[in-house]
Amino acid sequence: MKLSERFEGICSYFEQNMSSAASELVFASPYQLLVAVMLSAQCTDRRVNMTTPELFRKYPGVKELSEADYEELLDIIKSISYPRSKATHLIGAAKKIMECHSGEIPGSIEELMSLPGVGRKTANVVSSILWDEPVIAVDTHVFRVARRTGLSSGSTPEAVERDLERHIPPKKRPTAHHWLILHGRYVCTARKPKCDACGIALWCKEYSKTDKA
Repeated sequence: MKLSERFEGICSYFEQNMSSAASELVFASPYQLLVAVMLSAQCTDRRVNMTTPELFRKYPGVKELSEADYEELLDIIKSISYPRSKATHLIGAAKKIMECHSGEIPGSIEELMSLPGVGRKTANVVSSILWDEPVIAVDTHVFRVARRTGLSSGSTPEAVERDLERHIPPKKRPTAHHWLILHGRYVCTARKPKCDACGIALWCKEYSKTDKA
């Protein structure tokens, strides 16, 4: 199967069956999205959504978060993975946003990546959701699905990102990011992928190697 056929088949399936795919993080503003995405690193969206309501009640905006007491913030997010480093990064990012961006969430990927605790994946997610930037954030789910299906043979998230963006049209990329995340989260899981229930098995490189194929 040609790579172009694999991309066409998989994207067509998702367009027909997951046309409204979106982030499962709960947020009501750019500030809330940035915080939620920062917290979601190596943590489930479900756990983040259980934690952020209290956080946003106590720190409703960037200014309040920039003035947060470290121990009090830590107590709120203690159930999140790596709470100490994330508490430090959240306060640090809020301080820099106040100092360098007048309290407004930066509007470019480069500016977002200059914030403490914000890497390329986080910046891409925020930019894609808020401003429909034609980028694909590669987390563990996207990385796994892309490599298993044969959409990419890249050995790093950056390489996978380049492969996906090379073959997925810009206007489809913000949604394609969610297609792959949700598929990896609920179907193409890490330990026991549900291949029998997979709608894209026909185009999957790994599935084609099995007896069931």
